[in-house]
Amino acid sequence: MARLATWIAGAAFAAALAAAGMSRAAAADTVRLGKAQRGAWTFLVADVGREAGLFAKYGIDLDIVDLAGDAKVQQAFAANSIDFGLGSGPGLAFAAKGSPVIGVAAFAGAPRNISLSVRYDSPIRSVTDIKGKRVSVSTVGSLSDWLVKQVSIKEGWGPNGVIPVPLGAINASVAALKTGEVDAVMLATEAGFQLEAEHQGRVLVAMDRFAPHFITHVVFARKRILADDPALIDRFLKAFFASIALAKHDKAKMSAAAERVIHLSPAVADRVYDDEISMFSDDGRFDPAAVEALKTSFVEMGTLNEKPADDQLFTTRFLPVRP
Repeated sequence: MARLATWIAGAAFAAALAAAGMSRAAAADTVRLGKAQRGAWTFLVADVGREAGLFAKYGIDLDIVDLAGDAKVQQAFAANSIDFGLGSGPGLAFAAKGSPVIGVAAFAGAPRNISLSVRYDSPIRSVTDIKGKRVSVSTVGSLSDWLVKQVSIKEGWGPNGVIPVPLGAINASVAALKTGEVDAVMLATEAGFQLEAEHQGRVLVAMDRFAPHFITHVVFARKRILADDPALIDRFLKAFFASIALAKHDKAKMSAAAERVIHLSPAVADRVYDDEISMFSDDGRFDPAAVEALKTSFVEMGTLNEKPADDQLFTTRFLPVRP
């Protein structure tokens, strides 16, 4: 009888543990994440982490939403359609202008993942041939918009030496390039590599040449979450940077995601991985020199009248991230 009682007690305890586990799983927080571009390779870490169960490990049921540029991400925040966003460093200006968001981590450095590309048969052969030409960008005030102006400034043409054309998602830009509506496109390097493989386009120059000290990508969070549930931000960032760590150590997973999610060929997926993987930050910290470059860009573009204070743009409360 004693053994039976012990067995029953043990079984009851195991059942209680199982029930508790089920309760925790059922209580996972649904988190809505908006990507500024579906076709951006650097954003695939979220997909890889979700598939590997890293977000679930931190009690997060991740819902990924694909958007068309930084402005669309900020509109989604304003409409309470997303909780976190993956956007650009220049997108931090929206926080200073009153958007209900705050940067919580920087996760990619100088923008070699963004390039200027032209048609395969274009007469444009170097960046100097871009003067006065129409170049597609995602949205006004986006990273691609800023980079077009940087090319113009660094080449000595002033901020208006190239004509930016906001077209939204990558597919729209590529279509406009093919039809001649624009002369060049500022888009993800991986898209340029894919166009090269298909003999439809050529990568002219990568943008890290024009912004060597820069924050290309930032994790944004709703300010309301920062005030009401900062622990959720901490969990999200740990899951996200665990996903980056996984990506850095598993080329096959990232390449498979690139083939499946953004439809790169296997050869291009591998080429992109080798070219861009070292861009990722290990802990989300904001480099002071890169932050200063961003602030200068806000004034240069007329986005803001003066350089904002750091706490208007981002918080370091959760940094460095230690998954």
